[in-house]
Amino acid sequence: MKKLISSAIATAVLAASVFTTVTPALSGAVSAASDYNYAEALQKSLYFYECQQAGPLPDWNRVEWRADSTMNDFIKGGWYDAGDHAKFNMPMAYSASMLAWGLYQYPDGIEKCGEMTNYVNNLTFVLDYLAECDLGDEIVYQVGNGQEDHTWWGPVELYEYGMEENGNDYFSGRPYYTAKAGEGYSAVLGEMAAALAAGACALEGRSSKTKDYISHAENIFKMADSAKSNADYNNSDASGFYRSNHFYDDLFYAANWLYKATGKQEYITKAEGYIPNLDKELGSNELKYSWGHCWDDVMQGGMLLYAQNTGKNVDRVKKHLDFLTDSANKLEGGLVYLDTWGCLRYASTAGFITAVAVDTLDISGDKYKTFYETQINYCLGDNPNDRSYVVGFGKNPPLNVHHRTAHASWKNAVETPENNRHILYGALAGGPKEDGSFKDDRGNYINSEVACDYNAGYTGLLCKMVDEYGGTTDPSFPEPEKKDDEFYVEAAIKQSSASGVSLSLKFTNHTAWPARVVDNLSYRYYFDASEIIQSGHKAEDVVVRVDRDQAKMYGEEYAAVISPITHYKDNVYYIEVTYPNGAAALPISEGRHQCETMLALVFPDYGSGWDASNDYSNGDISDSEDPVKTDKIPVYLNGTLIYGTEPDGTTPIETNPTVPDKIIGDVNVNGKVEISDIVLLNKYLTKKATLKGNGLKNADVYEDKKINVFDSIALKRILIQINNK
Repeated sequence: MKKLISSAIATAVLAASVFTTVTPALSGAVSAASDYNYAEALQKSLYFYECQQAGPLPDWNRVEWRADSTMNDFIKGGWYDAGDHAKFNMPMAYSASMLAWGLYQYPDGIEKCGEMTNYVNNLTFVLDYLAECDLGDEIVYQVGNGQEDHTWWGPVELYEYGMEENGNDYFSGRPYYTAKAGEGYSAVLGEMAAALAAGACALEGRSSKTKDYISHAENIFKMADSAKSNADYNNSDASGFYRSNHFYDDLFYAANWLYKATGKQEYITKAEGYIPNLDKELGSNELKYSWGHCWDDVMQGGMLLYAQNTGKNVDRVKKHLDFLTDSANKLEGGLVYLDTWGCLRYASTAGFITAVAVDTLDISGDKYKTFYETQINYCLGDNPNDRSYVVGFGKNPPLNVHHRTAHASWKNAVETPENNRHILYGALAGGPKEDGSFKDDRGNYINSEVACDYNAGYTGLLCKMVDEYGGTTDPSFPEPEKKDDEFYVEAAIKQSSASGVSLSLKFTNHTAWPARVVDNLSYRYYFDASEIIQSGHKAEDVVVRVDRDQAKMYGEEYAAVISPITHYKDNVYYIEVTYPNGAAALPISEGRHQCETMLALVFPDYGSGWDASNDYSNGDISDSEDPVKTDKIPVYLNGTLIYGTEPDGTTPIETNPTVPDKIIGDVNVNGKVEISDIVLLNKYLTKKATLKGNGLKNADVYEDKKINVFDSIALKRILIQINNK
């Protein structure tokens, strides 16, 4: 069934505050008409947006390899744009409006397949950000500098550290950009207003925030409409990434959504006033129909909304649909090919616009249904390459899409490691070249990048397909990933003789679940002191010489702490190297992902007696001059074994220790107060770390509900008292 609108009922439609649709009933399982489980695809597409979340992650975020990030942003939250870490409101707002449209138009299928909560959560998350960008007399339209952002390739959780290496201090906050009344930012502000208005329509009855969204939408729209210009926006950093070619389409799109959200006639009047300024076909005065709905051109979507709202210009909508089905360039397999860069975003969005038009206007024909189903099925695997273009879905999906955090490089290098360490479930890759070929190549961002706007129309079309064909979601999704070793030591013997041994010990941080700074890590080099004891000496007589402390080169606060010779069992002893400040080794670059300490262990009777062959920690490294990863130099966190094997065969035990709710000074919440707590507190005070939950409570040493330098002083006193006991 479909809702029909004609000019005969335009007056009645204008009287309604919100346009609604009647949608088909959902079947209990995927129809025989489809080979694809659209509900699973929708489930994973929503997950992709959780992978893109910035700021403090909500407790419902399901991505195990993500954590809070860019916590010093002026406006926290929102979505990172694509495989980068800037927040561009133009494509973000467009994407939010499309997600809202999918929910608004096809709620029944979403509800029945069990994805309503995830859908509402993800939509609300981005709308809250856009609403917060409204400062009243000015609007934040971008956070982060795109040019600077693209100089570093690494996981966003360590963004400030990575950017610091490139000469940018973001620990106090990164750049943000605002639009003021009278300035030319009509396109981006129009998109923001449209997103908030569309979100209010979609979330009516599902959220208490809809009135607030409408209020912000109206204020932002007023500013967008007052200047009617893109001049300032296209002079900003955004123009290097999302330059806007026009703005009347954005105003038109926003006005139509505002009419749906408020029922105010003034917005239809505004919309009609924009129509003469919309794009025309080349060489004529005819409204343009031979293009597609996308982040930089929402004219076709706006025309569809206008036809829904008024019953007018249905013929214009149909002409666009006929262009898509009959005239537009198509690849083998039926994919409409509107542009080279990210072709699948255009195709899936064209499918969504077609489906909505057929379901809501007096437009019919089998070719339209064939068209939109062909577009979505091509994305999911029905194509000459016999492959899915959606990460983690279907047959032979792409893995190495262009995405910094999913790749999780520890070297600031797009080619290292070879394969992405995380599965970016649900992300729609850019798609094939015009000759139909596709290579799963991270470096080819034209075809392999992913982005919020790529998944936007695709998600909307999945809503339609779930509505028509049903489907089932995966109750075990997402399953835990198999993790790489995150902390270990690469070691080499630089010199070994009867007088002792000289070692290169490279502590390695390859964290990715999530990438992170971990204070108070240590490793132990175990050696057998039998020959020393037999010579009449004690193991403690061995001289330990530090030939290099790379950590100290970054500053005294990073210096490694070298333990005295410590007894383990029988004649086995160890030296422990501890990094109270975890920033000594970070997976951000070639020079920082490992931190080298060079130690020399010298026999007390210099010149004779030392035998390195019986030392446990030499077991993997004695035959190689190059550094070797070894589990015989175990790694510890706060004294607990987390990687490797001790000489007696002890290996790490995964436990969930119970930590008391509140221990004054226990900033890292490990159940005790120690030097790593003062390190973390000082990093928090200098905005180089975040605290939350019990850590934040425990940092309030003075218990005055404030955290400042006085808490740091008080914590130092506590530590002195502990050490003097």
